[in-house]
Amino acid sequence: MKTPRILISGGGTGGHIFPALSIAEAVKRRHPGAEILFVGAEGRMEMQRVPAAGYEIIGLPVSGFDRKRPWKNIRVLYRLWKSMRRARKVVREFKPDIAIGVGGYASGPTLKAAQKAGVPTLLQEQNSYAGVTNKLLAQKAKAICVAYDGMEKFFPAEVIVKTGNPVRANIVNSSVSKEEAKKKLGFDPGKPLVAIVGGSLGARTLNRVMADSLQRFVDKEVSVLWQCGKYYAKEYVPMGEGKQDVVVTDFIKDMDLVYRAADVIVSRAGAGTISELQIAGVPVILVPSPNVAEDHQRHNAEALVATGSAVMVLDADAINSLPVEIMYLLEDEPRREALATNIKKMALPGASDTIAGIIDDIINKK
Repeated sequence: MKTPRILISGGGTGGHIFPALSIAEAVKRRHPGAEILFVGAEGRMEMQRVPAAGYEIIGLPVSGFDRKRPWKNIRVLYRLWKSMRRARKVVREFKPDIAIGVGGYASGPTLKAAQKAGVPTLLQEQNSYAGVTNKLLAQKAKAICVAYDGMEKFFPAEVIVKTGNPVRANIVNSSVSKEEAKKKLGFDPGKPLVAIVGGSLGARTLNRVMADSLQRFVDKEVSVLWQCGKYYAKEYVPMGEGKQDVVVTDFIKDMDLVYRAADVIVSRAGAGTISELQIAGVPVILVPSPNVAEDHQRHNAEALVATGSAVMVLDADAINSLPVEIMYLLEDEPRREALATNIKKMALPGASDTIAGIIDDIINKK
């Protein structure tokens, strides 16, 4: 097989970027000389994270549709038109052997341009409820890699492959003990630890809950690791200052340690995070974001609740219910163990390598 040229598009959040980078690393393990080019959305997180990982990225001016203010979509349509033109230029000049879409604003124009140019495409759908872009691209895709059963209601059954979602290697390979992980994060290994993970940008509801109930956890001698996100750092990071076994931070780099250390994790229900939780086998309370397309986070959470693998608290109920649910779970070790066992059963390790193998097969058939 000749050295492959791979185009990977998508991003917007860590839930799209980390799987994309995991796929790129898996391709590089098979083909060290592979040429990989990313296409992202200007001003979004991927424009920093992808170059930091050592890959080239081209930005498109694409943005999402404003459902609440339709009159603003004239500008969105213009950006989409410009993005389509730029995507066609990228495909024409890079001449990829395959184009991979991982979700996010940029993947639509890029994959559409690739399909029109006769380039085979692979979609990686992370959620249990498929997004609009992937549904539109599905008819011409050579493979659609999914993490949940029942996806034939969205996609042609003959191209669906259940691979799981790619997960960062340091999380898959983590072997540190709970006590050692707590120590490395600066917490007392003798205290229970609750970790609140609101995503890289932050989650307003989770932050409000923690602001209201932080002292309650301190009084109960519960350690708290609270990731408030970069949008909320100025407001909430000072709340952790001077408190023993409380850390409030905008971003957590060592999520592998967090998954090992936490007795309970509170998280949004993004697909990438759920896949990491499944690999790590951690008791989790999911608070689905209501601000995502097709309410897909609630569908993700419900898929776990149905198998006894997670607790779900709706965003609208979180202010009153979440602190209570956290304490119930911290005080109920058998239930925590059952949740951890069940969520671990859902894990599909090795997804990025499986997807890299599918990429090879598609290129070889081409």
